[in-house]
Amino acid sequence: MIAEKSIKELENSSVALTVTVTADTIEEGYKAALNKYAATVQLKGFRKGKAPLSVLEGKFGKEIREESTFNTIEDALKDVLEGVEEKYKPLSYSTPELQDEETLLPFKSNSDVTFTVKYDVMPTFEMPTYTGLTITVPKVELPEEIVTAEIDKLREQNAMVIDKEGKAENGDIVTVDYVELDEENNEVAATDRKDFVFTLGSGSNFYEIDTDVIGMQVGDEKIITKTYADDSTVEGYAGKTIQLKVALKALKFRDVPALDDDFAQDVKDEYKSVADLVKATREKLEKALAAKLEQVKLDALSEELLKGTTIGVPASMIDMEVDQAWKRYVRQTGLTEEQILKFLEYQQKTKEDMTAPWRESAEKSLRIQLIMEQVKEKENFPVDQADVEKAVEEQLKDVTDEEQIKYYRTMLEDELKFQKIAPFLQENNTFIEGETIGYNEFMQDSYGA
Repeated sequence: MIAEKSIKELENSSVALTVTVTADTIEEGYKAALNKYAATVQLKGFRKGKAPLSVLEGKFGKEIREESTFNTIEDALKDVLEGVEEKYKPLSYSTPELQDEETLLPFKSNSDVTFTVKYDVMPTFEMPTYTGLTITVPKVELPEEIVTAEIDKLREQNAMVIDKEGKAENGDIVTVDYVELDEENNEVAATDRKDFVFTLGSGSNFYEIDTDVIGMQVGDEKIITKTYADDSTVEGYAGKTIQLKVALKALKFRDVPALDDDFAQDVKDEYKSVADLVKATREKLEKALAAKLEQVKLDALSEELLKGTTIGVPASMIDMEVDQAWKRYVRQTGLTEEQILKFLEYQQKTKEDMTAPWRESAEKSLRIQLIMEQVKEKENFPVDQADVEKAVEEQLKDVTDEEQIKYYRTMLEDELKFQKIAPFLQENNTFIEGETIGYNEFMQDSYGA
């Protein structure tokens, strides 16, 4: 069937597989197809299935040969791929693409057919040294003021909003009506806003009138003259002076509970005193800091491993990673994919425009994943079968098909092995403290990204 085959390695972990199918195999497929059509086709002047092969071939031979030859090529490709080395097997999401199809046509009788397909394979690369390295990471401490600030947040969350008498002060919650006045002191209807609520000092109002409302009482009405600087961020008002009529309709303040034992008990029954609350809050923040430090250590080590490692990540693998990122993005927005695409259309953009910048980070992420996968394979981490059974029991309790259970069991076992990579790397490399980073700065999601 196969006269010869050859594989040529291309860039970015793709290969070109060239196969020659013998003329005998081609003709065998052609004759089988011809006989199949002859048994079913009905030509004018002949009963169904009784048309001579010569007549059928003269009328449809070219089309039948083309169809049967492509079918033979497909069968030959399947046979070849089953027998190639593991490193040359195509990725599951990389469909072999027939190259230069037009040069194969028209197919000639009694002739070998040589074709080439291109597809992506799993990247192979030389593993970098991944143990015995010295990595510098930031030094981060948890100051007492951060603990205090976290407790203050709890107090704010438990505050009660109460009506207030007297004058408005910074931090109060106000309800106002406002409207712009023109040069003749007439109201500009398009700017009229009723029952607008905001907190003084928050800056969460279009005209930036926080300080102007301070000192007003419920029922007061005043005309505020506002002059905006040339570099003002108030859209459309830079360099302008306006008059704004403001009426204060409601005034409230947040009654923040005192930090005492009663408050601690309100937060959680198990807290009996302020000391208990402070201790638990510190422990929670320390745990979050430790988890962040562990991730930063792994990220810093990953960067070091990438420096001297060349990995040709195939395009299909990057496509798959970007597609997964797109699906996560759609889920996070809470919108449908159609709604997002429609919104992009309004902006004269496409899905490809939006996801194009993701490709670089996707490729980097894949390079790290490939290195970690190799670490797992080389170290062959042992897995406690009791942990495997527990995972099977928890995650596959509704699966009854034995083959499915076997398949997922293998995946769960592999996942447990993968979880051992980070602890192994942290134990077998040295991490030293470098520059001191403030707690809040360090804990921001963007740090180390």
